[in-house]
Amino acid sequence: MRVKTEDRRQAIIDVALDVFRNMGFERASMAEISRKLGGSKGTLYGYFRSKEELFETAMKAASEGPGDQIMNLLDPDAADLRAVLNDFARAYLNFILGDEVLAITRTAIAEGFNSPLGKHLFEQGPQRALTKMTKFFEILMARGTLPPGRPNAASLHFKALIEAGFLEQALYGADTANDAAITAAVDVFLQAYGYADGFKPTARRRSAAPPKARAAAPAG
Repeated sequence: MRVKTEDRRQAIIDVALDVFRNMGFERASMAEISRKLGGSKGTLYGYFRSKEELFETAMKAASEGPGDQIMNLLDPDAADLRAVLNDFARAYLNFILGDEVLAITRTAIAEGFNSPLGKHLFEQGPQRALTKMTKFFEILMARGTLPPGRPNAASLHFKALIEAGFLEQALYGADTANDAAITAAVDVFLQAYGYADGFKPTARRRSAAPPKARAAAPAG
């Protein structure tokens, strides 16, 4: 009996990723993957039960590791929030606009419309990023670095702002915005969420007592 190895499994994932990226999910086949791999379909099915399982695993492998490294740039302990968000936005966009990730995104969107697999791919990619952004903003709001609010909404707003002018255009093969748009997006977000550079969290002030009413002048 042929022994399964991690190296062989990774080789299958690497070849499958290349096939899915170039052919899309629908046109790709286990036969084509095994041909490029230099083995039999039986070998593939020894590691993955279906094309769907192999596709999901390949998509996850391509995005999870590098994506996690980028999300770690969201450091709530950093002194300069504006710099943190700018650095993160640039790294994030460089990642999602790379040729490989763009091809994966197009394939995932096309396949997601036709099967439940799309939901799983969304949860592994965009949703994981949103969850980590939400945790980041939750910490900032709890510390008073940002005013109290809904961290999940903040993550959606921030993601939408930094992707604007870039992601949709790239998916269609159109020209994207320039670097100045990233800085502008961060500025708009921080202004909308009431952040000022050099702001120090302080205890919430007590409400001032209402002014006393002026005594009415005596009649007559």
